[in-house]
Amino acid sequence: MAIELVTKFKPYVDELFKNESKRDLMTNQDFTWTGAHTVKVYKISTSGMNDYDRAGTGESWSRYGAVAGLDATTEEFTLTRDRSFTFVVDRLDKDETGMQLQAASALARQLREVVVPEVDSYTYATMTANAGHKPDAVTLTNDNVYAEIMKGSEALDDAEIPEVGRVLLVNPATYALMKRSRDIVLDTDVGQEARLRGVIGILDGAAVVKVPSIRLPKNFGFMLAHPSATVDPLKMEDYTIHQNPPGINGSLVEGRVCYGTFVLDNKKNAIYYQEVSAAPTVQSSSKAGSKT
Repeated sequence: MAIELVTKFKPYVDELFKNESKRDLMTNQDFTWTGAHTVKVYKISTSGMNDYDRAGTGESWSRYGAVAGLDATTEEFTLTRDRSFTFVVDRLDKDETGMQLQAASALARQLREVVVPEVDSYTYATMTANAGHKPDAVTLTNDNVYAEIMKGSEALDDAEIPEVGRVLLVNPATYALMKRSRDIVLDTDVGQEARLRGVIGILDGAAVVKVPSIRLPKNFGFMLAHPSATVDPLKMEDYTIHQNPPGINGSLVEGRVCYGTFVLDNKKNAIYYQEVSAAPTVQSSSKAGSKT
């Protein structure tokens, strides 16, 4: 006797886990591209200091010294990323999947799993490529990770980068070393708003943010940056759901996003990027203490 067992399909979709974007902590939106595809920004030079010629016996007619001219050059930022996607949700597919395949939820999934990770990766790659401080690659361990991070902090201090607002970006491997380092004690008493934005602690005044390695360049160690250095415009985000367009019985979903990332030349020293030469190394437990 043959018995056909019942198969049930639950009204549930096995969604992928995806992190929310945290790049707004590292960048700014100081410029607007509204009505333009290119923005030019002036760089103005300064004048050197002179000894005031109180007696007026110097070679210059001015007692203040030789009169210098100021340079006024421009930086040009042109949006180069004009990306799009499209897909169809057929009406029968929607009906015969128990209404689980719907255009609105599919669009939200596309943004979460495809669009946001792509923009994040482009932003972080641009920042690391244009960092003003890029020391030689090192092998990070739980014994040296604190000293290496402090080198970044020292470099930004010497470049007179504001101390308030700095962000330390790490991947899970580097964060694991920080947790094992006996020299690092993260201040985890951060506000709820900051925690919701992705801040997991404070180290030497910098907000610590952890990002999945898949969104970061290869051999990424850590990046210490001030958001004033990087402009991260999203000029256009346009997402449309067309119901029963010509030739399709169902929903046609279309999306377009135009974006870019630009590091200001006079502010590139506000980015310190440390590359690693090998996989992170965990030292023996006798040398390390676990910190939370």
